[in-house]
Amino acid sequence: MQKNTPNLKQRYDLSRHHAWAGTVLLSMLLALRLLLEIPTALLILSIILLTGYILTSLFFTYKYRQGLLTNIHNKTIISSNLEQQKIAADIQKEQVKLEKKKAKTEAKKQKKAQKK
Repeated sequence: MQKNTPNLKQRYDLSRHHAWAGTVLLSMLLALRLLLEIPTALLILSIILLTGYILTSLFFTYKYRQGLLTNIHNKTIISSNLEQQKIAADIQKEQVKLEKKKAKTEAKKQKKAQKK
């Protein structure tokens, strides 16, 4: 298992980028094959090299996939902390409102007592 390092997500993104780049290069090579006359030996060699490049990139993408999980885990921790802070703030607001109402009620009672 891979340790949770801070650059795990970056490695995953880089590997994924290279896998996509290899796939695009392979498709471009196959499209150019229709327009240009490329020697068969060069075409086969290029296809083998690009396929190896893609498979290597996919391997590293699979290897560093935990970078996604740590990112998701961090987001859930942050979001749960934010929710707890919002709840605490709401409770504090309600307590302040109740204290204001109590003070207002007490002031009314004192005012009534002074009039009598």
